[in-house]
This record gives sequence, structure tokens and C-alpha cells, in this order.
Amino acid sequence: SRFNGPNQEILEDRLGVWEEAEDALAFSSGMSAIATLFLAMVKPGDTIVHSGPLYAATETLIARVLGKFGVNYIDFPAGASREAIDKVLDRAKAQGRVAMIYLESPANPTNALVDVEAVAASRDAAFADTEEKPPIAIDNTFLGPLWQQPLKHGADLVIYSLTKYAGGHSDLVAGGLLGTKAHIDIVRSMRNTIGTITDPNTAWMLLRSLETLELRMSRAGENAAKVCRFLADHAKVERVGYLGFLEEQGDAQQADIYRRHCLGAGSTFSLYLKGGERESFAFLDALRIAKLAVSLGGTETLASHPAGMTHISVAEPRKSQLGITDNLVRISIGVEDADDLIADFDQALATI
Repeated sequence: SRFNGPNQEILEDRLGVWEEAEDALAFSSGMSAIATLFLAMVKPGDTIVHSGPLYAATETLIARVLGKFGVNYIDFPAGASREAIDKVLDRAKAQGRVAMIYLESPANPTNALVDVEAVAASRDAAFADTEEKPPIAIDNTFLGPLWQQPLKHGADLVIYSLTKYAGGHSDLVAGGLLGTKAHIDIVRSMRNTIGTITDPNTAWMLLRSLETLELRMSRAGENAAKVCRFLADHAKVERVGYLGFLEEQGDAQQADIYRRHCLGAGSTFSLYLKGGERESFAFLDALRIAKLAVSLGGTETLASHPAGMTHISVAEPRKSQLGITDNLVRISIGVEDADDLIADFDQALATI
């Protein structure tokens, strides 16, 4: 069962249907999926090109862990233009073999979108004269598979923390990788070697969860739209980083990516309070319905402070560069009653 099993195989088949992918693999966690992917594709001296910010553990894996083995990286901001991506790929290509282009969109925790079509066009142009093109892999945990399907926009591989929306009940940990059979076969060989497959019981639980995925995500998305509208008009809120507001906030480039790539605004967003760490902590401590916890995509509403929680291991200059500020609170809306959530956020904001 470290290679395969009936539960895992059925799960992988069903995951592939959601994304219309050629093949899929299930892993013991989202990070084991990412780590296995990198180990399968990268060797010493290679360069990884990635968007930023990334989930903190992914950043650590690329910069600190793979860096110890002679792997280099060059990054670009999530919202970079085609021209900016071209320049980064030219720099990376000059260093030697580019093993992979790794994206995360929306970015964690800022919700910035990556133009996957621009990345694919830039990759194809930059490597038109070479036999090998670096695969484009994207972490689609925040929006997929209901609200974004990157394989249709030029990505070769899609990665999931299945712990989140796919699991959806905060009772399992798992990861997924979907994409072209040629790439998946390479990663499968590595997974067989290091044993990062999900266990049969977790696979069975995920099969249960997939039956309600569309229902849960739809309800959470509807709730998020109502909650974000309330928060956007609140006197103690500086800004709401919600994808549904890109048009009215005047962010033409991000709004354009959203129109082309996304089927919905999701239910996880960034809330920027007026103030700093003190105000953020006071708000989080006062919440009653929403739980103070990392993770996202569950049936319950979760709130966290990225600078002091998920991204605490990221160096301060890097946090500043990525826009992970002390007044940023990340919220994942669940399936509770929207009016109850609004009342909870209202009373918590009153304590600031």
C-alpha cells in the first residue's frame, strides 16, 4: 500500500475528473506532495523559478532545504506582467537548467493572482529552441477545483493541500498532484521510493468529502461575499483583499487575470485592519464564532495572523517585501449563517 491501494486509486481517479487531468496522485499531506514533486524534478545546480509569496513552508523548502543541495531559485511577484516574467526567465536560463516554474495563485496570504497564461506564454517563448521545457506547477488550494482550473490556462501540474476544501471537515491531512501523465509518472516513481502516499483510511474519508465539495464551497463562497461587503464598509477596516472586489478597487491588472482565470472569488481573503499587531491580536482574541487557527476551506470559519503564525519563520525583510504586514488577518469563511458571522466580526471590531 505504499505504492497503491483501491481507496487511493479511486480517489485519484475522482480527483482527475474534477480537473479534467490525465492522471493524479494522492499524498500524505500537501507539503509531502510539494516535496515529492521537487525531489522528482530537481537536481543540484538547477534553478526553480517561482511566484511570491508562497505558503511559508514551501518558501522554506525551496530556499533553505533545497538550497543546501545546490538548488537555486529566482522569484517574481504574483501579479507580475508578461514583460517582468520574461526578464526573470531570461535570468534563470542564464544560470543553467531551469527545472520548474512553480506558482501559487491566489498567493498565501495576500490573495494576489498569478497570470498563468502569461507564464505559459513566457515559458514557451523562452524555451522554444530547447528540447526540454520546464513544467509549470501551481498550488491551486485557495480556489480549486470549483473556482479555478489552471490546467486549462497552461499549467502542466496542479497541487493541492487536500486537507483544505477537498477534505473540508478539519479531520484529515492529505495532498494531491494532478496533471499530464508524463509528469505524473516521474513523480509517482519518487513517491514509490520515499513512501509519501496517503493512507487508505484518509483516502476513504476524502471520497466522502468529495461528494459534498461543490455544496460546501458554494455556501462558503456565498457567505464570504456577504461578510466581505460588510467588512469593506467598516470604519476600522483599511482594506479587504477579496477577489470579488478587484474591479471596484480599480486594480485593472488583477481584475483582468480574475476575469480570465477564475470562476468565483472563493471564501478565503485577507483583511487589513487600521492599526498593527495590537489591533490584529485584539480582533482575533475577541472572535466567538470564528476560530483562531491556521488552515482554511473547512466548514467552520477560521481566522489567523500570518505574520505571527503561518509565516512567522519568514525573515522580516522578506515579509515586508511580500506585503505580509502586522495588520493583515487571513480569514477563511465557513458554512455557518452569514448574519451570525457578520455579528461576530462586528463585535470583535468594536474591541479595537
